[in-house]
Amino acid sequence: MENLPELSSLSDKELKSMISELCSREQELSFQRRILHGKIDILRAELVQRLSKKRDSGESLISDADVTKLSEILSRREPFPIGGNPESK
Repeated sequence: MENLPELSSLSDKELKSMISELCSREQELSFQRRILHGKIDILRAELVQRLSKKRDSGESLISDADVTKLSEILSRREPFPIGGNPESK
């Protein structure tokens, strides 16, 4: 992210131009964010559908590897930071 220039040195026209440019960039980013959220929703729906099929067919939704990994995480004595990745330790 770029730093703002010394605002007192800018004319009203330059300030308005900067505001317009930043608003346009914000709209572009907002659009990209909505697209990404839509893709995430589609992927999550696909995952839920697959897990539902596994459950309906009697397959286990949790693998032995999942249980082992969870056991390792829960056996750690030191907590990892909130939002941190337990794998990074």
